[in-house]
Amino acid sequence: MNISMASWTRSRGYSTPRNFIQRAIRLAGRLLASLGLIVAVTFLSFRLVPVNEMTAGFLYLVAILFIATAAGLVESTMASIAAMLCFNYYFLPPVGTLTISDPRNWVALFAFLATSLTASQLSARAKRRTREVIDSQNEIERLYSLSRALLLTDATRPIAKQIVERIAQAFESPAVALYNRSTGEIFRAGFDDPAAIDAELKDAAVRSEFLRDEDRGLTITPIRLGRQPIGSLAVRGASLSDAALQSLVNLVAIWLERALSEETLNRAEIARRSEELKSTLLDAIAHEFKTPLTSIKAVTTDLLSDPAAGLDQHHRELISIADEGADRLSTLVTQAIQLARIEGGKFQLNRGIHFPSSLISSALRQMKSLTDGREIKVCVAEELPLVSVDAELVEMVIAHLIDNALKYSPRGTPISIGARMSDGHAIIYVADRGAGIGEEEQSRIFDKFYRSTKEQHLRGTGMGLAIAREIIHAHGEEISVTSKPGEGSEFSFSLPLAPRSGE
Repeated sequence: MNISMASWTRSRGYSTPRNFIQRAIRLAGRLLASLGLIVAVTFLSFRLVPVNEMTAGFLYLVAILFIATAAGLVESTMASIAAMLCFNYYFLPPVGTLTISDPRNWVALFAFLATSLTASQLSARAKRRTREVIDSQNEIERLYSLSRALLLTDATRPIAKQIVERIAQAFESPAVALYNRSTGEIFRAGFDDPAAIDAELKDAAVRSEFLRDEDRGLTITPIRLGRQPIGSLAVRGASLSDAALQSLVNLVAIWLERALSEETLNRAEIARRSEELKSTLLDAIAHEFKTPLTSIKAVTTDLLSDPAAGLDQHHRELISIADEGADRLSTLVTQAIQLARIEGGKFQLNRGIHFPSSLISSALRQMKSLTDGREIKVCVAEELPLVSVDAELVEMVIAHLIDNALKYSPRGTPISIGARMSDGHAIIYVADRGAGIGEEEQSRIFDKFYRSTKEQHLRGTGMGLAIAREIIHAHGEEISVTSKPGEGSEFSFSLPLAPRSGE
């Protein structure tokens, strides 16, 4: 961001009556002092210690150089004109008049005036450059001091608040305010009217406008990072050059961005730790459920399979309900453990080389009790290459997709399971002829605990597809769904090919 006086879009107070009167009084005082010095030199050279015109001219030049150094160009220019008139009146014949009889004295007079004006300009320019160098050095030292102070910020306090305090200290400013647009927070130090400065800070950030109000000694500038304003800064009582202001704004922008980055990292770390804690607790609770569930399942199975138990039809139905409930609860606990381990980063891939067809066959064997009585069509393309996967986890994904298809398709319709090649990847798919999934739901069905609003009567936890997605992502691949309402759905996922021999 390049700041120059021409780039200021708003400016207030540059010519207020009070400032104008004060400047005029100060200028008049310096002019009177300068003319008084010329009068003193004239009196000394003409009355007290009479000298010739050459010595008088030299004394006048010394006085003008002193005025140019101590005051400025305007004062030294007026002193030069006054010295020329005094030199002519008191030292060039005819003395006591402003006329010159000898033409050569005209040359001397104008040479004296030109020398005086040139000397005053050179002296004033040197003084101005010296002052600029000193001011620039002071600004650099203050910016360096500010940079060092910001490196020592306290991590337990808001960085924006510390930036305000450090700027006020480094530039000896009585009032500093900072608006952080990303958070909407305003940090102030020394402002008596916070409501007014808050409104001006927000306006400067929104409109990206600069404001310099000399009447209040206030400078407000937007803070940019790239092209986007990220806040604004107000400084009162500190006279800053354009270069120093630009450096200050850039420094504040960098530290605000750093504060945002640190806050983002802290939030991510807190979220990660919270997720780990939640996963650990869920894993522990799920394991605690496993033991009584195993006992319940053993009892119900034994009662249902033992003819000697002598159960009547009513009691057998009740125990069957308890047995089914135990199976369902066991499934929920197993899925909770799987999800907790995946989210907690506690599972690792045990990759091996496998045929896609063997993965499908193994998953179907696991689901045999659920697929009995359903038409399952298996279609695996010939000569499919080997894949490098964790077989147990991929079979779990296929089982989840088969279970999903069984739930959401009519009992008399077939389910298709197969594998094919596409774009250098092996694709495994599971298709059904159910009611289909609308476009608005297709982007959400892989979210944890999401269940279709149209099939609330079906049992499910909403964890199966989320687990499947995480397992496939862990392999570096993708899982997706293709569906149209009334035409069924096809879930498919890609698998990485095994490296060929010699690669």
